[in-house]
Amino acid sequence: MKMIAVEQSVGMLLAHDMTEIIPGKSKGPAFKKGHIIKKEDIPRLLNMGKEHIGIIEYKEGDIHENKAAIRMAKAAAGQGITFSEPSEGKVNLIAAYSGLLKINYKALHEVNNMGELMMAALHTDMMVSMDMVVAGTRIIPLVIQNDKLACMENICRNNAPVIQVVPLRKLKAGIVTTGNEVFYGRIPDKFGPVLYDKFKELGSEVVRQIFSKDDPDMIAQSIKDLMDEGVDIITVTGGMSVDPDDVTPGGVKKSGAEIVTYGAPTLPGAMFLLSYIGDIPVLGLPGCVMYSRRTIFDLVVPKLAAGEKVTREDIAKLGHGGLCLSCGDCRYPNCGFGKGGLY
Repeated sequence: MKMIAVEQSVGMLLAHDMTEIIPGKSKGPAFKKGHIIKKEDIPRLLNMGKEHIGIIEYKEGDIHENKAAIRMAKAAAGQGITFSEPSEGKVNLIAAYSGLLKINYKALHEVNNMGELMMAALHTDMMVSMDMVVAGTRIIPLVIQNDKLACMENICRNNAPVIQVVPLRKLKAGIVTTGNEVFYGRIPDKFGPVLYDKFKELGSEVVRQIFSKDDPDMIAQSIKDLMDEGVDIITVTGGMSVDPDDVTPGGVKKSGAEIVTYGAPTLPGAMFLLSYIGDIPVLGLPGCVMYSRRTIFDLVVPKLAAGEKVTREDIAKLGHGGLCLSCGDCRYPNCGFGKGGLY
């Protein structure tokens, strides 16, 4: 890069955007790449602290920051990702629709470990909405050698997709609500309405709710009845603790479900049960899902709606970041809950 005094730069072409910061008001490019310096620009440039202008003397194989950022964004983007026009050398990757953000964080680390370029992203497995910025990328210098950029593109190609948004399926959900106190009408059902709302939030719907006594055989039959009706997911509520009267896990097992895990390293949600009958997930939901705003439900069900087969290892990884602080002004998913487990 060749440095030229501002006063001597009249008539020269800017090779990059010139950023102007007005404290407390704005930050943005005062002069865009390609702008021809005019005499009247000199006072403003000096006020911006620019006493010299950097003029790039390109070498063969040099790629300008804007073109480099576009190439990096294209290399990393998978399904459900669009990107912005470059601004000050940066390109944003944007969610094309609402869904579950998936980041190949090992590939992301490999890219960022190269030096001279960067890519920052939101956390993997985060629910994102349409038009939300999910990542941003740029090179650090004003130009980068094509060979280095090609290496980054090769990493992305070998680990594609690095960044994607997976749309959620519209699940047909069935609920088995257990508990003699609810079955006999001694107390109203408070759990069902919560699940109706939670599934609706994910774009799914509850197609049937069955009430069962605290009887393993009746619970098992209720699960089988929902299976016969063609539901995509079954949630069983109530009776998930270790009290002698809590027989729900036994009823799930009697239904023929294969238990993946009984217990999860999350709070709220420790007494969570995950099982499958074939490809149909059958979840045992602890009482916390009824009264806590965000729980294990919000960490696992979006993955299932995205078509993932959740494993015991997936649940074990939730322990790092699995503590919800139960903030009064809940900001989930923009918080640390569920944002760990990357090892």
